[in-house]
Amino acid sequence: MTAWKKEFVSSLSPTAPRNGAGYCPCQGLYFSPARSRPRTALIATHYNVDFSEHYLGEFMAARGFGFLGWNTRFRGNEGFFLLEHALIDIGVGVRWLKEQAGVDRVVILGNSGGGSLMGAYQSQAQGVTMTPTPGLTLPDELHDLIEADFYISLCSHLGRPEVLTDWFDPSIVDETDPVSVDESLNMYNTGNGPPYSAEFIARYRAAQKARNHRITAWCHAELERLRDAGLFDRAFNMYRTWADLRLMDGAIDPSNREVGRCYLGDPKKANFSPRGIGLVNTLRTWLSMWSLADSHCRGAPHLNRIALPALVVQSDGDTGVFPGDARAIHDALGSDDKRLEMIVGDHYLQTPANARDGVADMLTDWLHARGA
Repeated sequence: MTAWKKEFVSSLSPTAPRNGAGYCPCQGLYFSPARSRPRTALIATHYNVDFSEHYLGEFMAARGFGFLGWNTRFRGNEGFFLLEHALIDIGVGVRWLKEQAGVDRVVILGNSGGGSLMGAYQSQAQGVTMTPTPGLTLPDELHDLIEADFYISLCSHLGRPEVLTDWFDPSIVDETDPVSVDESLNMYNTGNGPPYSAEFIARYRAAQKARNHRITAWCHAELERLRDAGLFDRAFNMYRTWADLRLMDGAIDPSNREVGRCYLGDPKKANFSPRGIGLVNTLRTWLSMWSLADSHCRGAPHLNRIALPALVVQSDGDTGVFPGDARAIHDALGSDDKRLEMIVGDHYLQTPANARDGVADMLTDWLHARGA
């Protein structure tokens, strides 16, 4: 008999009804020990990726914990993301753990892109500081979030605007033309490297931020233009988001990663393909999720407010999250009790063969040491 079981959890959200087709906006799977009720449970959620079958669920349940792989209404629907409603949906999952699963302690697990999302949840559960997406108002239900007891970051990006900007290709000349290139800023032009010079790196990073700010300025101007025409919002595409210099130059933020690889394989091919984060946006989603200037999905402002016991775990072979990112998360946390652990493995802990077991043991030992 297996040491764990799982059940489907489905719920309405205070700000989203059941869909006409029949499904509820919040859905997930709850993993738990087969023969006992856990007193502590983890919850993991992502901006867009389906986390219901999260790879750690069965590992943590086999060790005596509950694990809720939870999805908000925005799973698979990144182009319409709004942070304020995502946090309310996460709150539905936390409340379910407390009131239905009967756990005493909740651990928010920020994994991959979900790191800053879960950090934002805890931050706003402590007291709402965020401002509404332009043209909208903050729902009252944002003030009803239940605080967690522990925070764990696992192979996590610092924040949504930060990771997009780090991955941005600043050599794009025309945002509507995915093949337009300024060769002086093209990281895939071998005349520029790798290795990349300090001068090129500085100019490249500045141009990445400038691209983010240009899109933000355009979104605000476009919202005004649409408002004057009686429209509320519009969609747009954004291209070329596999261009972090660290992908091709292992001397930048060194680790044991395979240089010349990204999550989609060859970075250059990925960069010039219609696949990548932020490909489809509405104007308000850009401002809510991706904008360096406007988004509340930036990591540090929320992490600064988190005083919970915190563990940051980062794999050394990750091709999209790097040691510098993990250190930034650790340093930004406001916790007195915080720890950074580097481990062997890739982003999803598929290698080595015992990577997931090893991380589950690490989380278990860390939680047990703190009475969980």
